[in-house]
Amino acid sequence: MLTVAFLMDLLDVTIVNVALPTIQRELDASPTQLEWISASYLLAFAVALITTARLGDIAGRKKVFLIAVAFFGLASLWCSFADSPNELILARAVQGLAAAGIAPQVMSTLQSTFQGRELGTVFGLFGIVAGMAQALGLVVGGVLIAADVGGLGWRTLFLVNVPVAALVIAFGIWLVPETKAPGGTRPNVLSAAVLTVGLVAVVFPLMEGRQYGWPVWCWLSLAGGVLALVALAVAEERGGGRRSAPLLPAGLFRNRSFSAGLAVLLLGFAGYNGFLLVFTLWLQDGQGYTPLHAGLVTVSFCVGSLFTAVVAGRLTDRFGRGVVTAGCLLFAVGTLGVLLAAREATDTVSTWALVPGLVVLGAALNLIIPPLVTLFTASVPPQHVGTASGIWSTTQQFGGSLGVAVMGSVFFSVLDGGYRSAFTVIAAATAVTLVVCAALTLTLAPRERAGGEG
Repeated sequence: MLTVAFLMDLLDVTIVNVALPTIQRELDASPTQLEWISASYLLAFAVALITTARLGDIAGRKKVFLIAVAFFGLASLWCSFADSPNELILARAVQGLAAAGIAPQVMSTLQSTFQGRELGTVFGLFGIVAGMAQALGLVVGGVLIAADVGGLGWRTLFLVNVPVAALVIAFGIWLVPETKAPGGTRPNVLSAAVLTVGLVAVVFPLMEGRQYGWPVWCWLSLAGGVLALVALAVAEERGGGRRSAPLLPAGLFRNRSFSAGLAVLLLGFAGYNGFLLVFTLWLQDGQGYTPLHAGLVTVSFCVGSLFTAVVAGRLTDRFGRGVVTAGCLLFAVGTLGVLLAAREATDTVSTWALVPGLVVLGAALNLIIPPLVTLFTASVPPQHVGTASGIWSTTQQFGGSLGVAVMGSVFFSVLDGGYRSAFTVIAAATAVTLVVCAALTLTLAPRERAGGEG
């Protein structure tokens, strides 16, 4: 049941992307609203993760998990009945908040239930699931839209979550063990509020700036959001954590491998999620693919992911940060491969022309994320592992929302030059972003070290 809930959680990050062109037509959504439909889920997910993890530690992970799954099902039902883009955006945000309650409880419950080699096997399985889930979401979305059950079209993408959530709750009451963290610290409501305001203040102007012509308030909001996050880390280190653990302990950020790992994660997921959003829009609106055809194209991505999933751990043990560096460069190569196929096509790009680049992209992703998790975790002192995991998950989701905001805004800004030209800009930007990530990996510790630097 934990696996099912985790997969449902991750699938909804991208399952809606394949339906965006259809949603745009049926709900008369603007380009900015399309970006928000995708980004609101990721952003809400990011801002609530650390707080919900703490709630599970104190109140009981099973209890928080079941409540979050129930809210996820209800929010999905709301999404399916949305009659306007703004209503769908709001419903997606609530869905993201519920998802943030599911993910940390799943991981913490597994960590409390399994030990030693069993735990390594379980987390290896979850790494493969996480690596494939976002691309798999496009396939599932395409199949559901093509099936058009009851004439509901894209709404089935959300309705399908309702019976799944009900089954997870029914069996979860019976099968999921209750666990808590000994001495778990309560969440700091003020710190969580500042974190939320800071992250939203960064993403909001990036999403809305193009529509309003980049007025002064956009730049002030960006600067204010960054300052709020920095101030939060400094304030918590100086004394905000006596009765509650800090959300962003500044001491951890002075660890070079910790900061570099987060930077790679932030930029990597920004590039990945932004590219995936634009790629699906380009396939359907620019190339005339159906939602099903667009979804099935990404099967090659999943195939590539399977190739490296089984060897990523052994390669990390032997080559350390070099695996992540190679993965970032390989991702850039895969992106350029897809771009080359798009540029060479005289009319509609062939599915088979896209396959090599997508296979490389899938293979690259599993050379980046699982090894980076290993190196990142090893750089953190044992007493800070829980906090670091929360920061990691928040950074991953925030990076995704940032990528959707930036890449989406750029894509729609240059769309007057045609879909092929706009896609070229985004693919090239993604490749450059991953090359930057490759350079940043050189500041990671060469090998994993238990306990890391202070």
